[in-house]
Amino acid sequence: MLRYLANYEDFWGPLRLLNFITLRTLMAAGTATLIGFIIGPWLIHKLRKLKFGQHYDDDRTGDLAQKFDKKNTPTMGGLLIFFSVFVSTVLWATPNVWVVVALFVYTALTGVGFRDDYLKVVKKNRDGISSREKLMWQTLITVIALTALVLHPLSAQKIRELWVPFLKYPVLAAMPVAALFVLMFFWVVGFSNAINLTDGLDGLAIGCTITVALVYGLMAYAAGNSKIADYLLISHVPGTGELAVICGALVGAGMAFLWYNSYPAELFMGDTGSLALGGLIGMIAFMVQQPFTLVIVGGVFVVEAVSVIIQVSFFKYTRRRYGEGRRFFRMAPIHHHFQKQGWPETKVVMRFWIISLMCALAGLGTLKLR
Repeated sequence: MLRYLANYEDFWGPLRLLNFITLRTLMAAGTATLIGFIIGPWLIHKLRKLKFGQHYDDDRTGDLAQKFDKKNTPTMGGLLIFFSVFVSTVLWATPNVWVVVALFVYTALTGVGFRDDYLKVVKKNRDGISSREKLMWQTLITVIALTALVLHPLSAQKIRELWVPFLKYPVLAAMPVAALFVLMFFWVVGFSNAINLTDGLDGLAIGCTITVALVYGLMAYAAGNSKIADYLLISHVPGTGELAVICGALVGAGMAFLWYNSYPAELFMGDTGSLALGGLIGMIAFMVQQPFTLVIVGGVFVVEAVSVIIQVSFFKYTRRRYGEGRRFFRMAPIHHHFQKQGWPETKVVMRFWIISLMCALAGLGTLKLR
């Protein structure tokens, strides 16, 4: 919205700076951080007053949860991230189909996650919304987003290209819409669940999300700039530079949330945050033509999800083969495995952050290796 003030640069010259995406991205990050710090204490107080906290022990942590009582820590902290990102994006991004679709997906999934958390913490329903209902909403949201992208003239052609890391040309120039939907759906659902699984230790999920958002902010800027895109031999997608503003806002909001979510956490993001963040990042990855690079950049999320798949599969296999289920890891997701080995929670989080940063740098490296 503030971008349009650049039209009045004749009245005040510095307003022309609002034409630059880099400046607006930095301003979006700063604005989101400020909003997060302003509403954070109020939101925590309000959630505590309403007793919107987890009132039961988490079966995944078991005795580990006894090291620090987290039962009554407020959840739904994803609302802090959402309001910070949404308001900051509306202020600093130039509206186009990419921005509108990203905000739609983020808002809709925040609503689904909020409903899930509400059923858990208010209605005392440990399962929240059913898996079938959650998949139904995720499917509908993906269909609406894809329909908008396929029908809009700015995005209709580009969204159907399929790019993979290390190749300088698209694998498919016009992917069938059905195949595109399947891939997009799996990315939205997969990374939503992956961030949800990662969100088991104070600061872990949001710290890794910040590094992913930083990388995709750079990728969005590169994809939207024809000269940089040509130099790097990546797809030039006009208009996606504005997604860098969203990523900047996400980084700022993430830092504000981390202030309250760092050990010992005063606030948890809940499904309100994890479900929406995974869907937003997955959608942005498709819109900037870097979907498979997300597997590298979000390596921590992928490993967390894979560890659960391995644990469940190995348990079922050994129960069928030997009559009793055995575990491949001491506990899954894998961050709890290291806790079981005696690592303090803060050390697990810090080391996973380091790994996430290494994955982010490796993902950036794929832009040049083609």
